[in-house]
Amino acid sequence: MGFFDSLKAKVQAVAQKVGDTLSFDRLKEGLAKTRSAVFGRLASLVRGRTLDDALLAELEEVLLLADVGVRTTERILDGLRQRWRRSNTDDPDAVLDAIKAEIAERLLAVGERSPQKEELPKPYVVMIVGVNGVGKTTTVGKLAYNFQREGKRVIIGAADTFRAAANEQLATWAARAGVEIVQQQRGADPAAVAYDTLNAAIARGMDVCLIDTAGRLHTKGGLMQELEKISRVLKKLVPDAPHDVWLVLDATTGQNAIVQAREFAKVAPLSGLIVTKLDGTAKGGVVLAIADEFQLPVRYIGVGERIDDLQPFDAIAFVEALFAEQPSVPQSVE
Repeated sequence: MGFFDSLKAKVQAVAQKVGDTLSFDRLKEGLAKTRSAVFGRLASLVRGRTLDDALLAELEEVLLLADVGVRTTERILDGLRQRWRRSNTDDPDAVLDAIKAEIAERLLAVGERSPQKEELPKPYVVMIVGVNGVGKTTTVGKLAYNFQREGKRVIIGAADTFRAAANEQLATWAARAGVEIVQQQRGADPAAVAYDTLNAAIARGMDVCLIDTAGRLHTKGGLMQELEKISRVLKKLVPDAPHDVWLVLDATTGQNAIVQAREFAKVAPLSGLIVTKLDGTAKGGVVLAIADEFQLPVRYIGVGERIDDLQPFDAIAFVEALFAEQPSVPQSVE
């Protein structure tokens, strides 16, 4: 059994759970650009070769093209060298297997350090942060749909009160997801909206309370004060709220997503990441860079525009989809 097969066996129960709710084919479709442009090259590049300096240099180029980033690429290659020295194998697919295992283990390790809560508090309060344009409000709606499909009662707080049409957009997504929403007029105090939302969640026996926040990162001081105020008023009702703060990042922005994450980490106690628009970029390797750089688990990934295209992140499924072989095209018969 290869390195990666051993990893898959370890998470078989998780994979089964994921398989019950997600379409692996849809995940593969969402990562098609990254796979065809970058990771799909690896299978032919490494097959039958040993892990020498020449191959490592080629691997470095491929990973950088996928926007894995310099630091994370170096860590992956260092891990590969150590893994290869321990392997003592003549399997022609051993190098590819080792690459997949190295990437998956790095992603799994981050998740293990910040595990998803087994028993959610009630109400479970999550603040969603991110700059305007990354798909934050859309993501809140899709998150609500995911929780609602799990049988949970969900309420959304429209606390992004300064962006034009933010309320209307979120209300549309709430209707699609079949969940409740609390909103006020444009320009209202975001903390007041958050307080009213959590108050309603408690009164109505809701399971999940999602708070959409503003994304004006260019006014960092104001944003910090706003997020702190929201957190403070939430604690008046639930002392340990918010239970999670998830940052939404746009994969199409590549390394700029890392810059955004770095800035948000200064103003908010981030506990997880949501990476959107993976279907629109060949630089899906940025998921590896972001998780590794900040040692924050990726909780969800967006692989399309449909309401069910926000998928709970599973490292094994993600790596399998990245490296999935392209179907062969039948030759035409003259």
